[in-house]
Amino acid sequence: MFKHILMPTDGSAHSERSIERGIELAKLCGAKVTGIHVVPDYRLMIAYEGSIDPATQEKVEAEARARAASFLEFVQHTADAAGVQCETVVATNDHPYDAIINTANDRGCDLIVMAMRSRKGLAKLIMGSESTRVLHRASIPVLMFRAIISADAQKKGASAAQQPQAEARRRA
Repeated sequence: MFKHILMPTDGSAHSERSIERGIELAKLCGAKVTGIHVVPDYRLMIAYEGSIDPATQEKVEAEARARAASFLEFVQHTADAAGVQCETVVATNDHPYDAIINTANDRGCDLIVMAMRSRKGLAKLIMGSESTRVLHRASIPVLMFRAIISADAQKKGASAAQQPQAEARRRA
């Protein structure tokens, strides 16, 4: 079915869960995966703000690359544990959706698997969503995992939070 799956990550827990599911799908299909993290172009941001300090620019870029490497390490480790062939890419672009789509096209991917977080109200109107932009612009299928907390998860979270209180009452 699918032969090459692109998996963008932002390092969040939700993104990691979507990567785990995407790698399970890749294993079932016998597909390889490519993990990608997009780093903003800090040169443009620093130039726009008016402070063109090469040392600051290099420090910011080095920190962004280190974060990207740690995010992509999760993808590589998860794929290796599942026995799925994996490559990783750090792309630089002020528009992550462009970098994701360009990488998918350049590498011949036939599916993009990514997390989706829903924003509400004014934030939704102003900022939108990278995953929505990918969905509307990609020429290949996009599988999105939404950040939804189930009723069971809420109950488990509440009961876990109540356990210390119940224990304190028993001691008193």
